[in-house]
Amino acid sequence: MEDIITALAMRHPKPNALPMSAASSGVASQHQGRVTAVLGPTNTGKTYLAIERMLGHRSGMIGFPLRLLARENYDKIVKAKGRHAVALVTGEEKIIPPRAVYFVCTVESMPLDRPVAFLGVDEIQLAADPERGHIFTERLLHARGMDETMFLGADTIKPLIQRLVPRCEFISRPRFSSLTYAGHKKLTRLPPRSAVVAFSATDVYTIAELIRRQRGGTAVVLGALSPRTRNAQVALYQAGEVDYLVATDAIGMGLNMDVDHVAFAKLNKFDGHAPRRLRPNEIAQIAGRAGRHMTDGTFGTTGDLNGLDAETIDAVENHKFETLKSIMWRNTALRFDSPGLLLKTLEERPNRPELMRVRDADDHLSLIALSRDADIAKLATNRQAVRLLWEVCQIPDFRKVLSDAHTRLLSQIYRHLMTPEARLPEEWVAKQVARMDKTEGDIDTLVSRIAHIRTWTYISHRPDWLTDPAHWQERARAIEDKLSDALHERLTQRFVDRRSAVLARTLAGGGELLAAVTAAGEVLVEGHHVGRLEGFHFTLDPEVREDDVRAFMSAARRALKDEIGRRVRLLEQAADDTIELRPDGVLIWQGHPVARLGAGPSILTPSVVPLHDDLFESGQRDKVRTRLSRWVETFIKDRLAPVFRLRNAELSGPARGLAFQLSESLGSLSRPDLESLIGGLGKADRQALAKLGVRLATSQVFMPALIKPRAVETRGLLWAVLHGGHAAMPLPPPTPPAGRVSVATDAVPTDFWEAVGYPPMGPRALRADILERLERELYKRTTEGPLTAAPDLAQMIGSTVEDLEGVLTAMGYRRREGEGGAVIWQRGRPSRRGGDRNRGKGEKPAAKARPDSPFAKLKQIEFIR
Repeated sequence: MEDIITALAMRHPKPNALPMSAASSGVASQHQGRVTAVLGPTNTGKTYLAIERMLGHRSGMIGFPLRLLARENYDKIVKAKGRHAVALVTGEEKIIPPRAVYFVCTVESMPLDRPVAFLGVDEIQLAADPERGHIFTERLLHARGMDETMFLGADTIKPLIQRLVPRCEFISRPRFSSLTYAGHKKLTRLPPRSAVVAFSATDVYTIAELIRRQRGGTAVVLGALSPRTRNAQVALYQAGEVDYLVATDAIGMGLNMDVDHVAFAKLNKFDGHAPRRLRPNEIAQIAGRAGRHMTDGTFGTTGDLNGLDAETIDAVENHKFETLKSIMWRNTALRFDSPGLLLKTLEERPNRPELMRVRDADDHLSLIALSRDADIAKLATNRQAVRLLWEVCQIPDFRKVLSDAHTRLLSQIYRHLMTPEARLPEEWVAKQVARMDKTEGDIDTLVSRIAHIRTWTYISHRPDWLTDPAHWQERARAIEDKLSDALHERLTQRFVDRRSAVLARTLAGGGELLAAVTAAGEVLVEGHHVGRLEGFHFTLDPEVREDDVRAFMSAARRALKDEIGRRVRLLEQAADDTIELRPDGVLIWQGHPVARLGAGPSILTPSVVPLHDDLFESGQRDKVRTRLSRWVETFIKDRLAPVFRLRNAELSGPARGLAFQLSESLGSLSRPDLESLIGGLGKADRQALAKLGVRLATSQVFMPALIKPRAVETRGLLWAVLHGGHAAMPLPPPTPPAGRVSVATDAVPTDFWEAVGYPPMGPRALRADILERLERELYKRTTEGPLTAAPDLAQMIGSTVEDLEGVLTAMGYRRREGEGGAVIWQRGRPSRRGGDRNRGKGEKPAAKARPDSPFAKLKQIEFIR
């Protein structure tokens, strides 16, 4: 930003604006200075840049589209330059110190007869607005600063400015943060710091009610609110008292808030003539409120609006919009000879294709209505009277309905001003204003009164119409402030959590809070959401105030007592397929965690520990444990069926002992641990074990059926649970992925790999059948001479050649260098469990192989690499 300001300050091109008339601008054309247009998306610092430029000049004036923005920036500039140097000029407020040099205004109220060095207009793309666009167009064509003129707005107006102000220079302002589409979310799932957008008061109130019930409360912003009420609601949001904001498109222009996400509940709005769908650039203007400066934002849809089309999403995310084809225009060279001639000049058409004559402006419609009044026609017979009639017609109707009541008010004002006193009667004014000085009523009533008093605030700033304008300015402002405060209070009461009020009222009356649990598990107290029951676990809504927790919990427990009992009975009768076991040992019922596995009497009989059992009454915990234990027993017997068949088989002698040890080890054991039993097996015993799926391999005894992925996952979980779960290793345990024939041993306990059927050999744990295959392959190759293709053995075990060397070392081979630098591996004494360095404390050394052992047949093996 400093670079841009410096660049602007150093460049001084010749004047290049369109000629303008003194009547339309009050500034002589020879005093025109440089004209620039600073264009870009929302939240790009355009306004900040313009104010910095203005304060760098000896005098300046800037027009904003809203009174709210004018006031906000006036306050900022006063802090920088002092109250004596800054003026505020809006239709409803005028603060003009005698030596003011900087004027902050609404666009309609800019005093263009005052020459200034710098002149700026914000949101210049509003020149296309059907209602107010002609005012912005007039400023674009004619309003100029003597040294510098700056227009701020969206890129969509750039081609029109290029044609209408040919020598205007352009400065592009990129957005520093990204705006990303986040899809559709339910209202109840919106993230904190979200703004929800709709386009009617009814929709805004409906959405706000839902968010209050589900999320604790929301601020509300509508165009019909007074600036003071709007500011108070925004402050409620900014202070973090509520995490949500529900608004119309009033938030789309200049309201600076810490919004992270903008969700559109509707995309159709009434534009004064008919309902229509928002254009992509309008969606972007509103969505751009998400994110600030360097902070990214998101936008999406909610409610009944399912989503946005890809073209709109791309346009908003990448700021690609169709440019404006025309802007609104109204003739400013008016004739005041008669009402008819005034109307005729107002209806004059522009002579350029880029300009479109504005239709049905409120002041124009008011003039048509009053001109038809015969009494008014008799009064408006000269230029001065017609000019006054036009000024009266420009009194705004802040209710935006242009009703007969507003027309009657204008008629009365004109008649009073056309009397010899040429002033509004004090008594009549007092009566009109007093009707608004009431704070009772609902939200809509207060909004209507504020609209009326704002009209009188506007009138009070016409000093030539009132005997004591300062008094009426103060009086009207005081009433507006009082009504605004009352409206803010009503909005807060209605849309910020009422649970505390309900609690206090019920308890104060000695009543008992009524609670219930819905079918979806929502816990309600006096109809208000206070938490959710998931499985047997109750979670209190975090929005409940700390002071109210005890009372709400007391009421909730009464409702939960019956619900917990009902759920325990349902679990006891539940079918097995409604229960599941997660890899981390947590038992799930109906989608919610209800228990976890714990260490039990043996590895095959883990215990069941109910979760969140603080709501259980006597006996309920045992019922839950019994039902889930029965399910776990069935689950393990299904996953590890070969173990149980082996365990229950009719075997005798050494075979029975081997079967017992193998079943307690989940189907895998190192062969040296069982040599004494294996040596005692007869032929019948070996055949019986083989039929039961037991394989007596070179270095392992294992059951091939139990090295399949599902069985391995179950074995790993049972071992981890028996050995303390998280105390020994994280859950879920690091069982090998399906199809993986070996894994890195890393820091995992050696016993774990053996328990899942992957005996550790140095740096790798090999699946038992792959280890057996490797041993057989080594034996086979030794009969064929030295090996030259070690990489294919590495591929066999799914490892690198380097890891293969570590595996061979763990298997008892010694590495040495032979003739010509060849690497020679010699068979030595086989290590146990992947080498002595991995042997557990107190373990015995590996047993020597018997003469008839397969190891005795493995002679020296040479690997040439």
